[in-house]
Amino acid sequence: MAQPSFNDNYSWTGEVGWRQYRILRPGRGMYHDIKRRLPYYWSDITDGFTYRVCAATVRMYFVNILPALAFQLDMNHNTGGFYGVNEALFSSALAAMVFSILAAQPLTIVGITGLISLTNYTIYDIIKKHDVTLYPQFMVWVGIWSAITHWLTALFNWCDYMRFVTDFSSNTFAMYVGFIYLIKGVEELTIEFYNDHITNGFMAVMIAILYTLTVYALERMGSTVMFKPWVREILSDYAYPIATIWWVGFAHLPGNLRRVHIEDLPITRAFYPTIPRRYVWLVDFWNIPVKWVFVALPIGMLVTLLFYYDHNVSSLTAQAKQFPLKKPAGFHWDFFLLGCTTFIAAILGIPFPNGLVPQAPVHTDALTEYHDELKIIHTDEAEGVTMHRKETFPKHVVEQRVSHFVMGLAIIGTMTGPLLKVLGTMPRAVFSGVFFVVGWGSIEGNGIVKKLVFLMKEHRFVQPDEPLLRLRKRRIAYFVFWQLLAVACTVAISQTIAAIGFPVLIVALIPLRWVVIPRIFTVEELEIMDSLTATNEVVLASLGGRPEMPEKILLEKEKTESPSDNSLGDREAEDKQEAELDASRRRARARK
Repeated sequence: MAQPSFNDNYSWTGEVGWRQYRILRPGRGMYHDIKRRLPYYWSDITDGFTYRVCAATVRMYFVNILPALAFQLDMNHNTGGFYGVNEALFSSALAAMVFSILAAQPLTIVGITGLISLTNYTIYDIIKKHDVTLYPQFMVWVGIWSAITHWLTALFNWCDYMRFVTDFSSNTFAMYVGFIYLIKGVEELTIEFYNDHITNGFMAVMIAILYTLTVYALERMGSTVMFKPWVREILSDYAYPIATIWWVGFAHLPGNLRRVHIEDLPITRAFYPTIPRRYVWLVDFWNIPVKWVFVALPIGMLVTLLFYYDHNVSSLTAQAKQFPLKKPAGFHWDFFLLGCTTFIAAILGIPFPNGLVPQAPVHTDALTEYHDELKIIHTDEAEGVTMHRKETFPKHVVEQRVSHFVMGLAIIGTMTGPLLKVLGTMPRAVFSGVFFVVGWGSIEGNGIVKKLVFLMKEHRFVQPDEPLLRLRKRRIAYFVFWQLLAVACTVAISQTIAAIGFPVLIVALIPLRWVVIPRIFTVEELEIMDSLTATNEVVLASLGGRPEMPEKILLEKEKTESPSDNSLGDREAEDKQEAELDASRRRARARK
C-alpha cells in the first residue's frame, strides 16, 4: 500500500481574521479526521487476518473484561448494588462494537475505567444525602449533559489542545491511575475479612498475589532468552487466560481448601439489568424533579472534562512514539463518538465507557511484531572473548479493526447464560490480582520511576550515553517532585467526597506543564527530561500539527525583549575571556 499523505491543510498556523478561531469553524476537525482515515477502511479489515490479531484479540478480551468486572464489583459495593455484571459487560460490548466499526483510531480500547467507577459512587454518596431513589434518573441526566458537551467539544475542534500533552502530564496521570488501581485491589481484598473471616481473607490475599506474579512472569517471558522464540511468544500472548484458568481452578480444588469459603463473582439473569426496572434496560429519566436536571449539568461537564483528558491520553498512548504506526488518527471524530456512547449508556443505566489508559497501549503492543537481534560485544579481556546480548526492535504494527470487533462479539457472548455461570465461579480475589497487575503495569515503566531509579543508581554503573548525566541530580529530583506532588494531590482528593472535582486537577496538568514548568527549568533540561507524548506525524495531523514548545517560545521572547541586555552580557563574557587569556600569558612569561 502507498504511504499516506497528510498534507490535508488541517492547521491553524498562519490563519488570520475569523479563520484563526476554532469555535467559528465548527466541524473542521471531524471533517478532516473522516477524510484522512476513510481511504484506509477496507485495509483495516483485510489487514486483520494474521496471527498477531488472533493473539491480540484473546489478550485484550481478558485485559478488557477482567478490569471491567473488577470495577463493577467496586461500583456494586459502593452504589447499593445498582451496577452489576450485566451492566459492566453491556457497557464494554457497546463501546467495543461502536469504536471498532466507526472510530478513526480503532486501536484505542474503550471500556469501564477506575475513574468513572470513582465518579459514579462519589455521585451516589452525594445523592444519598438527599434522596437515593433519584440516583438512576440523575445519572441519566449527567450522561445526557456530558454527551452534549462531548459533541460541542468535538464540533468546535477543542481536541486540538491535546497536542500540548507531554510526558510530564501523561506520566503523572498514568502513575495516578496506577495508584488508584492498587488501592482498589487492596480495598477489594479487605471485603474478604468482613465478619472476622480471617481464613477467607488470607486465602483471598494468597490467590491475588500468586495471580499477579503469574501474569507478570508470563508477560515478561517475551523479553527473556528462555525457550524458543515461538514458546516465549505464546506464553507472553496468553498470560492472562493461562493465569485466570489456573487460579480459578485452584480456588475450587477439593480437599482442605474447600473449608475456606471465599466470595465468587455475583451474577444475575442473562441480558437483564441487575436491579429489575419497569422498562427493562431503559431508565425512566423523565420521572425526576426539574431542579435535579440542572443540578446534573455541572457534574456532566466534569465527566466531559475527565473523558477529554482520559480518553484522549489513552488514544495518545496507544499511538505513542515507540510504535511505528502508518495510518492516521482522528481525535475529534472519536470524541464525538464517545459522546454518542455516553448518551446511549446513560439512558440504558450502564457505566459510561471511555478510553482505558493502562490497556490502550497494551492493544497496540499486542499487535506489534517485534524482531530480536543478536548483538555481539567484543571485550578487551582476551582475544576471541565476546558478550552476547539480545536486542528487540518494533518492526511493524498490524493496524486494523478486526481484533477490537471480535473482542466486542466475545463480550456479547459472555452475557449469555452459560458463560455467565462460568463467570460466577471466579473468586473475587482474582479481580484484586487484575487490579494489581494493571496498576503495576502503569507504574513500572513510567518515566517518573525511571528517573527515580536513575537518581538511586551508583554513578559508575550508569551508561555513559545516558542523557540524564548531562543534568545535575537535584534538577532531576526537582522535576520529579512536581510530578509526584501532582500525583499526591489527585490521589488524596480521590479518597474524599470532593473526588467529584478531581477531573479539574487532572486537566490542570496541561497548563501546569505549559505555563509554570518552563519558567522553572531551562530549555536543555526540559529537552532531556520531557517531550511530546505523541511525536508521530500521522498522529499530530489530527491535532493541527506539531506545537512549538513553550520553553523555546519563552526563550525567544526574552531575547527579543532585551537585546541590549544580551549584548551587554556578550561583551562582559568577551571581556572576561580576554582577561583570563592575558593572565595566562603573564603566567607563561613568569615561568620563562
